[in-house]
Amino acid sequence: MRLGLALGYWGRGPSAGHVELAREAERLGYDSVWTAESWGSDAFTPLTWIAARTSTIGLGTAVAQMAARSPTTTAMHALTLDHLSGGRLTLGLGLSGPQVVEGWYGRPFPKSPLTATREYVDVVRQVLRREGPVEADGRFHAHPYRGADATGLGRPLKSITHPLRPDLPVLLGAEGPKNVAQTVEIADGWLPLYWSPSRPDAYGPAVERLPEGFRVAPMARVRVCDDVAEGLLGVKTMLGFYIGGMGHATRNFHADLMARMGYEEEARRIQELFLAGRREEAVLAVPDAFADEISLVGPRERIAERLEPWRKGPVTDLLALAPDPYTLRVLAELNA
Repeated sequence: MRLGLALGYWGRGPSAGHVELAREAERLGYDSVWTAESWGSDAFTPLTWIAARTSTIGLGTAVAQMAARSPTTTAMHALTLDHLSGGRLTLGLGLSGPQVVEGWYGRPFPKSPLTATREYVDVVRQVLRREGPVEADGRFHAHPYRGADATGLGRPLKSITHPLRPDLPVLLGAEGPKNVAQTVEIADGWLPLYWSPSRPDAYGPAVERLPEGFRVAPMARVRVCDDVAEGLLGVKTMLGFYIGGMGHATRNFHADLMARMGYEEEARRIQELFLAGRREEAVLAVPDAFADEISLVGPRERIAERLEPWRKGPVTDLLALAPDPYTLRVLAELNA
């Protein structure tokens, strides 16, 4: 199992120490470093900044949001950064949800998310393979554009720039069983959310028949500390926000996933509290047991014991949300 460092996205401003953490991860032998985006900082610019200050560590987006860019724009970002970094990029993509797609990007959330994702990945791969001009007659992504307001002057184009790697890896964030099944079919890997080594069935049967070389790269908060309950508080804070606020009361993919993992009543209670403005109560309503099974928190010996199920399952890359160099070093030693 390879290790990656997950840096997430910025809060109020640039996160101090991210470059140094990435450099330390590289020194410790971590395979990759990953950035993200939500509705603030983007994923590609910080990753480029890190790429310029490192030399060997892989670079990944976990995730770049599809609604933020047309698929050809995303492919342009990917091939550019892959060239500048000497072939170190892995492109992680995610669809996000209606709240972000419509509220932030001002675009309709696709009525057929699976179709929209499949079309998006197809166009990205066409650009990267550069076997001919990009042509797609999709429901959501058409190249050239042929809508009612089209000029009719568009023509298929092929990237001016030759991609460094036509087979640049594309990973997808997916939560529902149908989405996971399609990810296994069309992508090079999967970025699971809230992975629990004891509950792979929550994602559907596709997890049991992964193709050779397919990457499974879940994100997990890792923290070496003496007080497990205190260490889990950061995990619960994150879960309170995602389960309670990252989506509508009637359509929240994160809450639905938590429910499939055996915590349906708790998930709905977290939503209820968060949407009522009782955010601290929402965080405290997150069961310690749920926060614990999707993270690696506690003394070194406890993390060593709990790391084994992660290593024995289908996980190929553990993307550690590890905010301090000491935790990074301990995890590297335990995984050696």
